[in-house]
Amino acid sequence: MALLEVDDLHVSFRTSDGIVQAVRGVSFHVDAGQTLGIVGESGSGKSVSTQTIMGLTRGARISGQAMFEGRDLLTLGQGEMRKIRGAEIGMIFQDPLSSLHPYYKVGWQIVEMIRQHDHDMSKAQAKARAVELLNLVGIPQADRRVDDYPHQFSGGMRQRAMIAMAMSLNPKLLIADEPTTALDVTVQAQVLAVIKTLQEEFGTAVILITHDLGVVADVADNVQVMYAGAVMEKADLRTTFFAHHHPYTEGLLQSLPAYGGERERLRPIHGQPPSLINLPPGCPFAPRCAYVMDRCRTEVPPLATVGTDATHLSACWLPHDMAARNELRLKVVGEPLPAQAEA
Repeated sequence: MALLEVDDLHVSFRTSDGIVQAVRGVSFHVDAGQTLGIVGESGSGKSVSTQTIMGLTRGARISGQAMFEGRDLLTLGQGEMRKIRGAEIGMIFQDPLSSLHPYYKVGWQIVEMIRQHDHDMSKAQAKARAVELLNLVGIPQADRRVDDYPHQFSGGMRQRAMIAMAMSLNPKLLIADEPTTALDVTVQAQVLAVIKTLQEEFGTAVILITHDLGVVADVADNVQVMYAGAVMEKADLRTTFFAHHHPYTEGLLQSLPAYGGERERLRPIHGQPPSLINLPPGCPFAPRCAYVMDRCRTEVPPLATVGTDATHLSACWLPHDMAARNELRLKVVGEPLPAQAEA
């Protein structure tokens, strides 16, 4: 049994304009020590899925299951969830400046986090642990910087401090919600390296939420691609990059900058994501899809197995035989899918 198993999760919000169907039938699992990358454009339901699991979407209409070590997180009360947050499931948010309290020192906030769950630990012990954690995530002179305020840290250092706080109690699962979005490329690589190092040291499972497949390529074991609140494709990392099936996954990869003469121009996904209040009939990606057929505009494709790989699923009416899919891509795009990399 996986560490976390989410099954048929639906999340909707009532607004003055109508009901927003933020998450529609999402299922996934993550095993201990593994990294699941959840990828998609803004508004695809990535963050709402994990925030719902953590009990952070008050006022939402929720259905489905989120089993964490035999407990359904969606049915737990606020008191029970407070015991799990931080101690068993850590979370890193996109903007550390809004997550860290500006009036309190960074070390004090880590100390409070630790002592909230470990009442036997003294303040001195907790502060020593905070210094150890800041050292672990690569903050220089941690014994001195532990008494600094958040505004005295750079963006990358604040994100490292958030990672230290999230890992302070050695949680079994770490949810990183776009942890590198506001950082430059060099600092992004450093932050991802810190998460990977901590994962290897503590055996933590990681859910990495991002819109950047380049970030996923560095750390993920499995990838789930979301669009308009639903899962479009899920597969292991190698399959996602070299034998993907869904046109949306293809579009995300084609939108990545290339180098070394691989491609002269970017190929953007034309159009805009649909309204989650008034979803189009059929496949939600149909209005933007280069392969669209009449069936796509009227029937919603199920998330079904691609070829003989039971772990590769795609919600698309295109042929699920990869040879036939590749032949069709040659006609539409003029070039085949990337050659499968050697194992």
